[in-house]
Amino acid sequence: MTGGPDPVDWQGTALDCAACRFSGLLARQQCGPGWSCAFDRYAPRIARFFMMNPDAADSCLDDPYSETRANAARLANIFRLRPLLNDPDPGVRAVAAVRLPAAQSKAALDDPDREVRIALAWRMPFADLVPLLRDPDPFVRQVAARRADPGVLPILTHDPAPEIRKLVAERVAPRWLDPLIVDPDPAVRRAVAHRIDPARLGPLAEDSDLRVRHAVAERAGAALARRLLDDPEAPVRQAAADRLAEIGAATPPAERNSDVDG
Repeated sequence: MTGGPDPVDWQGTALDCAACRFSGLLARQQCGPGWSCAFDRYAPRIARFFMMNPDAADSCLDDPYSETRANAARLANIFRLRPLLNDPDPGVRAVAAVRLPAAQSKAALDDPDREVRIALAWRMPFADLVPLLRDPDPFVRQVAARRADPGVLPILTHDPAPEIRKLVAERVAPRWLDPLIVDPDPAVRRAVAHRIDPARLGPLAEDSDLRVRHAVAERAGAALARRLLDDPEAPVRQAAADRLAEIGAATPPAERNSDVDG
């Protein structure tokens, strides 16, 4: 299982197994240069060492190399992790934030590094996600919005990131969708068309984007679907005709005889 760069420590110095405090593991083939070592610079070897020797993790939480601390933190006793929320390396702080109980992880909600706040957005209980919905980083907000209770999502209907507004349109209660009918992003408006009360689809039937009008045609009531039989785009006209057939609505003779495909 060798491979990768030469076995050196985090400062580029050759490793000395005889001087290592874990040298006793070498004879038992639980570590070895070039494939499994807590103090190698190559992260996969560090990870392999702690997978094979989880009991060694607690003693490596203050190692000078951040990769060693981070891998040790993944397996160390959880009661030893609280100080790592103040670790100088964000990767180590993120591991601690994920593993610690939420009541302790909340201390990292204002962490300056997005990696830590993203980790929190994935693991915090729903009730504690609201501060992350206002995070300055759009990906943090997006992860939090994906997990948050839909009842708090209206605060994001005017978020500057279109992917977040689209997520809101897909998850928020339909009664909160009206402000998004005029959203500048067509993907957001299309998401609205898929979920808003069909009686409120009228404004979207005039949308400039073909995809939005197509989504409207698929859910329209009879009167609106008949209107869309005159749409300038053939896919919309066809979707309107299919919708009328689906709901069993009679089409006026002149429209039945028209070529909906143009």
